[in-house]
Amino acid sequence: MATVKLTTQGFKDDIFNYETSADWSYKGTLPAIIDFYADWCGPCKMVAPILEELSNEYEGRLVIYKVDTETEEELSAVFGIQSIPSLLFIPAEGEPMMQPGALPKHVFKKVIEEKLLATAGG
Repeated sequence: MATVKLTTQGFKDDIFNYETSADWSYKGTLPAIIDFYADWCGPCKMVAPILEELSNEYEGRLVIYKVDTETEEELSAVFGIQSIPSLLFIPAEGEPMMQPGALPKHVFKKVIEEKLLATAGG
């Protein structure tokens, strides 16, 4: 499964509606990663193929979303995105974790295995 393009409305519908609740409550059933990026961003372009590979490797166990910070300004503002890429790691249960900066694949895999799938029993 390829990465999924996510809009502000899609985030509210499928991830968490920050307009109706102040306390984090993830609507999804699978752990997720949200990549806040821009088309002009060099490090974002380096991370994109890694996320596509991981999306295929963890298909059925993890969903990877992409948010274009240029078009989804409201969502970027809600998360206080200052630098891109910024990655939001969302376990199936518990609080999400924000990580700014481009990460190498082995670091993504470590976070996925230890922080996302471990808590999901995956």
